[in-house]
Amino acid sequence: MAAAPAKREEGIFDKIRPFVIGGISGMIATTVVQPIDTVKVRIQISGEAKAKGASVNTNPLTVGRNILANEGVGALYKGLDAGLVRQATYTTARLGIYTYLFESHKKTHGKVDFGAKLGISSIAGFLGALVGTPADLALIRFQSDSTLPVDQRRNYKNVADAFARIVKEEGFFSLWKGSTPTIIRALALNMMMLTSNDEIKERLTKLRGLKKADQTSVFTASAISGFLSSFVSLPFDNIKTKMQKQKAGPDGILPYNSFFDCFRKTVAKDGVSGLWIGFFPTYYIRIAPHIMITLIAQDFLSKLMAPKSDAK
Repeated sequence: MAAAPAKREEGIFDKIRPFVIGGISGMIATTVVQPIDTVKVRIQISGEAKAKGASVNTNPLTVGRNILANEGVGALYKGLDAGLVRQATYTTARLGIYTYLFESHKKTHGKVDFGAKLGISSIAGFLGALVGTPADLALIRFQSDSTLPVDQRRNYKNVADAFARIVKEEGFFSLWKGSTPTIIRALALNMMMLTSNDEIKERLTKLRGLKKADQTSVFTASAISGFLSSFVSLPFDNIKTKMQKQKAGPDGILPYNSFFDCFRKTVAKDGVSGLWIGFFPTYYIRIAPHIMITLIAQDFLSKLMAPKSDAK
């Protein structure tokens, strides 16, 4: 009688695979959408100037054209190294933790219902944001630096210089400046992104009578998830940007002293709709493709890097 096939033992890479796939997926997406992200940040910052009575054009094409004309192509990719470090920390953590917890829950309970997905995505979003906030802070400052008066610009050389100077000039824990809106944004984005993507993909696959999700299901789910995630997370992204790029005035006082203070002042100046400034022209065009590329890349890499079947 033939011996039963030997079960393949899990190695170190099997344990870190979800994290590697998550990080690479996020870095691919960031490289593609970095110019759009830069324009998005500039528009969010211009919203503050507009609230003060300044005449500001928030048309993304105009903003992008002005950046190219005044600062050159390189300005659209300013802070890319910080963006990649952010993905190597934030996305590596959130997607890796989500996948690990998802698979663990599935092995234990046989399936992962909607409530479990919601809880898992919340944990992943919180921990990912906590790890990724320093790089996110550096990225926002890179992208907004040229909007400041010349004498107030930070002029960081690179992401390592940014980290070193923030610690030296503002203190170690300043690396987590703006962490409250960053974490809240991450919770909102991840809960909607990961939960809706898996739920929609599963329902589409079942509705179409398939055993496994094909490319149509993967693409459709990621597109819907991209829209929902961007809409839910923009208000928190708006506040996060304002808090992370702020500088103290001549009196030494910061424009915003907390997440809720920034939220209150934004609504008072711009109205509730001000929280969604730049949604369709920039944020959706930036976030939705980033989410779609990340999820599609994650799906592709998961299949490409899947462990081989047990040895015979």
